[in-house]
Amino acid sequence: KRLEEIYYPNDSIPLYLNKTSTTLKLIQRLRDEAHRFAITFHRLKRNKETLNLEINNIKGVGIKTVEILLKKYKSLNNIKLAPKNELIELIGEAKTFLILSEIKKGM
Repeated sequence: KRLEEIYYPNDSIPLYLNKTSTTLKLIQRLRDEAHRFAITFHRLKRNKETLNLEINNIKGVGIKTVEILLKKYKSLNNIKLAPKNELIELIGEAKTFLILSEIKKGM
């Protein structure tokens, strides 16, 4: 395949561009940049939604604490099932008390 087709809105006949044309190279760069931008935005949005856990809403528990807990336990459910003494060693007694009291309330 040596030609690329570009369709204009409301036009059924495509514009053919040679694979070696500089115009095609520019259009491909624009397309690739738009695609990179969209993927980056999607990843950021997905990561923010993933980290929007109930544990983030506990007053006194910050992002760093949540990151430490998720790094070790991988999920909110595993954090809930973790032994109290392990949590105390990892994040301290005060934050463990805050988290466990919220879990008992039902978050």
